[in-house]
Amino acid sequence: MDALSSMATIAGYKAVLLAASTLPKMFPMLITAAGTLSPAKVLILGAGVAGLQAIASARRLGAVVEAYDVRPAVKEQVQSLGAKFLDLPLETSSAQDQGGYAKQLDESVYRRQRELLLKAVAANDVVITTAAIPGKKSPVLVTAEMVEKMAPGSVIIDLAAERGGNCELTLADQTVVRQGVTILGPTNLAASVPKHASQMYARNITTLLTYLVKDGKLRLDTSDEIVCETLVTLDGAVVHPKVREASSQVAVR
Repeated sequence: MDALSSMATIAGYKAVLLAASTLPKMFPMLITAAGTLSPAKVLILGAGVAGLQAIASARRLGAVVEAYDVRPAVKEQVQSLGAKFLDLPLETSSAQDQGGYAKQLDESVYRRQRELLLKAVAANDVVITTAAIPGKKSPVLVTAEMVEKMAPGSVIIDLAAERGGNCELTLADQTVVRQGVTILGPTNLAASVPKHASQMYARNITTLLTYLVKDGKLRLDTSDEIVCETLVTLDGAVVHPKVREASSQVAVR
């Protein structure tokens, strides 16, 4: 039923292809008659569905991959895909909500995180950022200073561009070049793979409707976790807590 995971799967895959086509070097190590070509180094920031798919896709293309996530629990998943997990000395044990998604952290944590990520970002040819907080502005993980320390020709693919971006210099659906580093901020990569995006989304919706409709009638049991998390309005009232909170904030402004 999780449409977000379906679309994130495509986004992670396409982000790597986009990076590979933009980077002025090949991903795999090649030993040729003209010499040995070193493999591309790829850093994935955020190891959710999109991040894990990006890791797998970059590894298939032969890149050397490392990844970082504020949730310690995903370390094993990162390593199972053949990537190195970037350990940073930060206290992030509370960074995951009940649904498995990353939670917004205090700005002091993000500030320390950026300080520790500086060398890692500069050492990689490609950085793919996927850190998004549902309903919140994307945290800034890659600063302008980090970008300027990357080698000319390096590439950043910011999958969090729609909500401000994980890179300080990202502009949604635009290409930014800073001191030879190309920064791309695509907001709808799933649309570039319409056949499988439609196939997965249709399955998500069909599964949800099959769950909600019993004996030909719509059954809304508000004590059910799935119903509770997807029900926005009922009998003319906004009943979803997060939507109600967001609506009240807009009204105040």
